Amino acid sequence: MASTKLDEIDRKILAELQADGRMTNVELAKRVGISAPPCLRRVRTLEEAGYIRGYHADVNPRELGFEVQVFAMVRLQSQAEADLSAFENRCRAWPLVRECHMLNGEIDFVLKCVAPDLSTFQSFLMGELTPADNVASVKTSLVIRCAKDEPGVPFDVLEERLAKQA
Repeated sequence: MASTKLDEIDRKILAELQADGRMTNVELAKRVGISAPPCLRRVRTLEEAGYIRGYHADVNPRELGFEVQVFAMVRLQSQAEADLSAFENRCRAWPLVRECHMLNGEIDFVLKCVAPDLSTFQSFLMGELTPADNVASVKTSLVIRCAKDEPGVPFDVLEERLAKQA
């Protein structure tokens, strides 16, 4: 199912669940204007098709003692597919790395890392990330504060685009 194959109700379901993944199926059905049984079938279809990847709690890292958030820009020595995959696999194994994105340009990867304190991140940086196989250089930026952290996609933009195509 491409996004153009989703009907308006499917898109409403996705938008509502993105805003509040904990609502009951009955509440979701009410919000999108259909009865509960077909709503549940649609949600299951959206899950099976890969539109819904999962349901997660938005945990506050600072409340759990993770005071430090850092973005690490990593340049590799080799960009051969095997080397890129090996680095991605290594990132998946590091608990402090919460996100790993491959980029095009001078930087090969940007990693979003969390740590309880600066010394823990520094130990990871100097003991694991920088000396990892194929790593040429690492530049880090400490997050001072977050001005916006929105999950998912802007459904209003999607609806505007689809209205122009109609």
